Amino acid sequence: MKNNCAIYIHIPFCDHKCIYCDFYSIITSDNVDNFLTSLSKEIKFFAEKYSNGREFSSIFFGGGTPSLMHSDYIKTIIGELNKNFNIYSDSEITIETNPGTVNLKKLKEFRQSGINRISIGIQSFNEDELKFLTRIHDKETAIQTVYHAVDAGFENISIDLIFNLPGQTKEKWKSNLHTVVSLPITHLSAYSLILEQGTILNKMVLDGKVKIQDEDYDAELYKSTIEFLIKSGFKQYEVSNFAKPGYECIHNKAYWEHREYLGFGTSAHSFMNGKRWWNFSSLKRYISEIENNSQAVMNEEVPTEKQLHDEYIMLALRSKGIILNEYLSRFKSDWINKNYSYFETLKIENFLKMDNNTIYLTPKGYSVCDEILKNILH
Repeated sequence: MKNNCAIYIHIPFCDHKCIYCDFYSIITSDNVDNFLTSLSKEIKFFAEKYSNGREFSSIFFGGGTPSLMHSDYIKTIIGELNKNFNIYSDSEITIETNPGTVNLKKLKEFRQSGINRISIGIQSFNEDELKFLTRIHDKETAIQTVYHAVDAGFENISIDLIFNLPGQTKEKWKSNLHTVVSLPITHLSAYSLILEQGTILNKMVLDGKVKIQDEDYDAELYKSTIEFLIKSGFKQYEVSNFAKPGYECIHNKAYWEHREYLGFGTSAHSFMNGKRWWNFSSLKRYISEIENNSQAVMNEEVPTEKQLHDEYIMLALRSKGIILNEYLSRFKSDWINKNYSYFETLKIENFLKMDNNTIYLTPKGYSVCDEILKNILH
């Protein structure tokens, strides 16, 4: 089995800040070249520490809106990574893309630069919902972007959608799902709307201008999503992620399987040798820190054994399940023994299955995953 270490690159530049987004992004093209210089320096610095003996099977360009960048910009970064790290020749290389920022020509250039997976942030195919979310595209542009990606040579295409938007009826959401399965995609991330502190949407809710629908309604939409996508040939392999056979996201699985990863760029996080660290968010601070220190680490921590254990359980139950042999090679059996009768109860109620040396949640269990984790991690 491949080592499956992962690399994440955070590109902070955006042309517009959406009301629900809490990722670090800036609406300016200042310092685009300086950022690339700093990124190259940061990559070299950490390669000296962590490249030996490690192999990487995924690179993920997130943001921000990395698809705003010229393909040569992205190609330069991929070249720096290949020069400094042992990256598999068949590694998965993803770029997050927003409809309205790419055309067929640009997508072809991205494909030629080495990108082989595209993640398109559509969020909705409903015009009113797109306006509410302050997206820059419409339904037609979103659909056209998917077909352009196919024409550009992408075989691995993912789409992001958000459900339980304010005022979203079951019919509107069902229409989104019908549209998405009619498209030539291989992967779908379907997220429930989350209010994040500091976002414009959160302030709108606090001010009473927007009303969020309740948890029961959210759970109904989620349950219907799982049922519909499974019937449509997608496999649920994580709480919010669905894939056609063979198209599970290698990069995201590295996180969920508690593997090592390196993050480069503003606000990026890393996890290596049992240590976690994260970069400054401010672009100017990031550039300044790299100039002076060759790295821009804001803070770091060494998680305790209990923190690592609880993270492992949380990530495993959200995705492939707890593989007992793997678990016991890392931790003692006490926790499994302590919770075994609770697992048996969950199994009887069809929230969980225990077979093939694995404890994993059913679709019914995924819908109450947070509650189950609360009961077993304390």
